[in-house]
Amino acid sequence: MNSAGKANPNKAQARLVLEDGTFFQGVSFGYERSVAGEVVFNTGMTGYPETLSDPSYKGQILTLTFPLQGNYGVPDQKTSADLSTKFESGAVQISALLVSDYSAEYHHWDSRQSLGTWLKRARVPALSGIDTRALTKKLRERGTMLGKIEFRDKKIDFYDPNLDNLVQQVSINEPLEYGSGKTKIALIDCGCKHNIINSLLARHVRLIRVPWDYPLDQLHFDGLVISNGPGDPKSCRQTILQIRQTIARDIPLFGICLGHQLLALAAGANTYKLKYGHRSQNQPVIELNSRRCLITSQNHGFAVDNATLPDEWSPWFVNLNDDTNEGIRHISGRFRSVQFHPEASPGPVDAGYLFDDFLKMVRS
Repeated sequence: MNSAGKANPNKAQARLVLEDGTFFQGVSFGYERSVAGEVVFNTGMTGYPETLSDPSYKGQILTLTFPLQGNYGVPDQKTSADLSTKFESGAVQISALLVSDYSAEYHHWDSRQSLGTWLKRARVPALSGIDTRALTKKLRERGTMLGKIEFRDKKIDFYDPNLDNLVQQVSINEPLEYGSGKTKIALIDCGCKHNIINSLLARHVRLIRVPWDYPLDQLHFDGLVISNGPGDPKSCRQTILQIRQTIARDIPLFGICLGHQLLALAAGANTYKLKYGHRSQNQPVIELNSRRCLITSQNHGFAVDNATLPDEWSPWFVNLNDDTNEGIRHISGRFRSVQFHPEASPGPVDAGYLFDDFLKMVRS
């Protein structure tokens, strides 16, 4: 199978090769180097600055299904330590980008550079002219696949990022503190999005952000948040141990995305890899008790197995597209997690109230 855009003699040609031998020809608008990773797709219509800087995409070649990309440019990115409201980390996290139509011309009041310029500076390859519809259909039918982008004769091997501990690569190295509120929240950084931190600070807490394997018994805190992050949750054994110890101390905790899967593993449940994951800003979920429906932002390739939840734990939210688990709660109500992103960025803010509910419980 070969999908090609119109050839441009002034642009470098490259191709995406999937592990089953399928290839898609494209035109480079990013950094020109061969890379390999896991090929996934996101169906969101906007929000590529936040999406491409989300650490949960570490090791992945991202396909954006909305045809036109780059038309509103990219804002100014300051330093890696800056808690931006425009980006979800201090770097581009994807391994490569695939789009159908790239617009080098851009217009937005806050834009400072083109999408292509941003990716070149970050040394991240990007191809346009890809038949993203055909590619997405293949991934939906076959499931997420390994792939590689090759320029000219620069051949490389396939690479499965889920075999590595990606969380270790994106977590911070030393604890960081923010805010000055009376309530002290510890945040395990498994690849934390900036807007999780911003959402907590907006609620007037003192926040201590710690590495993924930091010994929490050295800290005094009122509540624990476990962040999002990339890869297989079973790679984070040290984090799971810290969560179990926090539960034993009866300290309220709240997990988000990967943090949700880690809480489930700490509780004794199991996780499994989804066929092609949930990556978009329009995933409908329902809260089982209230029957309240939320439209949520999601980015994950693994899920919690409802059938393996211990007796003291129960499903909290369910995905209305495929009935997969989207949240769990302990019978005490003190330990809870969601698979989706209540901090959004990008996406709807329907679930932002979950931060309020968590902090109300911590402060009670």
